[in-house]
Amino acid sequence: MIVCIKWLLKFVFISFFCFLNVSNSFAKTEVFLLKTYDGSQDVIGWLMSEKLDGIRAVWDGKQLRTKNGNLIHTPKSFLKGFPDFALDGELWTKRNDFETIQSIVLRKQPDHRWKNIYYHIFELPNQQGNLLERLNILDQFLQQHSNTSIRLIPQLTIQTTQHLKEQLSKIIALKGEGLVVRNPNLTYHTGRSAQDLKVKQTQDAECKIVGYKEGKGKFAGLIGSIICELNNGNIINIGTGLSMKERKKPPSKGSYITFKYYGYTNHGKPKFPVYLRRHLTTD
Repeated sequence: MIVCIKWLLKFVFISFFCFLNVSNSFAKTEVFLLKTYDGSQDVIGWLMSEKLDGIRAVWDGKQLRTKNGNLIHTPKSFLKGFPDFALDGELWTKRNDFETIQSIVLRKQPDHRWKNIYYHIFELPNQQGNLLERLNILDQFLQQHSNTSIRLIPQLTIQTTQHLKEQLSKIIALKGEGLVVRNPNLTYHTGRSAQDLKVKQTQDAECKIVGYKEGKGKFAGLIGSIICELNNGNIINIGTGLSMKERKKPPSKGSYITFKYYGYTNHGKPKFPVYLRRHLTTD
């Protein structure tokens, strides 16, 4: 009898613990993902918009979560006037401000800085019609309902390849990340597709930290570079882009970082890698 009671109490405790975890982290949300534009695709007539370097967030009609299903803790005022249908977009403040955005959005206790965050929408999951028709559903909603947090990302039709290049140069000059180009005629879908592309002057990737190299000269006593393992097993060193704070206390071994690069060497390794940031495992 005593053994049965112990097992029952253990079952109740485990069930309650699992409930607490599930309430804060759902399964990964299926969303559309971007491939990289390499110049060979015919994108004339497609829509282009600025690629915002923020935190991607999915509104399910009730809660705001990352695409991995983690709850984003927001002030109640931020969600006032949100629709009861799903939205997909970027939590963003301004260009070249990712670290600030990250420090605001990923806090479990939201603070006053949320007044600087806006939810920039580029998709309405599960809605019917082509891309512009889906976005128009939100446009009509915002015209009829008061809301201060949601904004639609402007979409421009690509007239020529030169038009695309000029728009990209304009965004880069403003310290933006790049562009997103999408086939406007497709119905909503998830996963990675050649019909949804990111356009950048540089490429980016992730790698796993496996070690460090000591700094020399002005970096003596600090980290000179991070030793990283790529998905294909190649090892690279990344020393450019690290702040003094990160050289004193770099990301831990086994963690992942995001870096940018400029094509590949003859040996297939990323050329001129530059550290960007710690990889957001909650993103």
